[in-house]
Amino acid sequence: MKSTVETLSPTRVRLSVEVPFEELAPYINEAYKTVGQQIRVPGFRPGKAPRPVIDQRVGRESVYAQAMDPAVQANLNKAVTENDVNALGRPELTEVKPIEQGKPFEFVVETDVTPDYELPDFSTLNVTVEADDVSEEDVDADLESQRLRFSSLKTVERAAADGDFVVIDLKATQNGEEVEGGSVSGMSHEVGSGNLLDGLDEALIGMSAGDEKTIESTLAGEQEGETAEVEIRVQQVKERELPELDDEFAEMSSPYDTLEELREATRERLEQQAVTGKATEARSKTLDALIEAVELPLPEKTVDDEIEHTRGHLEEQVTQMAGSFEEYLAAIEKTAEEFEADLRGDVESNLRQSIILGRIAREREVEVSGELMTAEVVRQAQQRGVPQEQFQDFIEQLRGNGGLQQIATQLRQQLALEEVVKEATIVDAKGKELTEDELFPGRDQADASEEPTEE
Repeated sequence: MKSTVETLSPTRVRLSVEVPFEELAPYINEAYKTVGQQIRVPGFRPGKAPRPVIDQRVGRESVYAQAMDPAVQANLNKAVTENDVNALGRPELTEVKPIEQGKPFEFVVETDVTPDYELPDFSTLNVTVEADDVSEEDVDADLESQRLRFSSLKTVERAAADGDFVVIDLKATQNGEEVEGGSVSGMSHEVGSGNLLDGLDEALIGMSAGDEKTIESTLAGEQEGETAEVEIRVQQVKERELPELDDEFAEMSSPYDTLEELREATRERLEQQAVTGKATEARSKTLDALIEAVELPLPEKTVDDEIEHTRGHLEEQVTQMAGSFEEYLAAIEKTAEEFEADLRGDVESNLRQSIILGRIAREREVEVSGELMTAEVVRQAQQRGVPQEQFQDFIEQLRGNGGLQQIATQLRQQLALEEVVKEATIVDAKGKELTEDELFPGRDQADASEEPTEE
């Protein structure tokens, strides 16, 4: 096989391949075998008819045509490897000559490729993590939220105020006629939450049980955007009663016996969340800094193909949910142009990330261990609620649809990013450089647990 590469642009090449007829023998033999099994020739068992008989029945050209696709694919892979072409997306067959007896088989393919680019010195990447340490105010706020979860409502004989709960009746009318579906009775609503009609919260403040009032407001649902007269009637006013923040509350709401123990446990939980948050923010911002530091032109066809694939998959999901794509755009409050721009941005960002981290993984010889792979598969199974007895079926499903390969690729990219994080300069909001323990929390404990113990 001979092949040549012509550069069409920084992101696209043309491969011209010529395969001697003798090297086509495996593909032609397989084609004859397949065709022989498909035809019935009197006097011969299926698959036993000689080639001259097959040629006479279906034509040699038809057999050769069946050998073309596997011949193209196999020799294209060879040409890509021999010419060190880092192909992206799906190669496009632009020219192919039929296989002819005794003549070289020639075809031409165009494919997007990863362009040449320079990786920065990772130590020059500077990242600032904004996540701060846990303060006493943070602990107080978390304890207050715990009190809210155990609060109760008490009916009061006074006017409603911000933060109270009211039981109300609503009736919407237009031109004196009741709006279809515009009435509700006995609805509980938190004053000031802003999750119902415009102007409702302002009207409710100062109203007591039995009071009525009419406001003009904008409707939602089928009449979205239309205005209507809304009659409000207050049935009850309730205020929130919070439990005292004391030892009794600690014992009732947690496994702890005293408020001090609950406070300490709350502080430890928030500190652990802060550590994890810092590490997550550090990785995210380091990746952003890395991508920003690389000048990487993207192949347009690969980007366009991925956009088309993603959009098609999304439209299929929307259709399966008995909706239209226009309704989906309305639900996410985006125009078609805004959706297209966001989708293109996401595809280009993901492609840049994949190309850059893939190269780092190759150059640093990053490998995904079996333990890490297993742990991630188990995590995804648990996240999807896969019963333990169906775990093996879940693995087989991932193996069949390429999910295992996708997981391995994602883990490999994560490990490649860790290589960058280790060398980048990452500081907190106070300018203090983060240690490796802060960047990779729990890593030491995990490594220690994998070390063999002495007998």
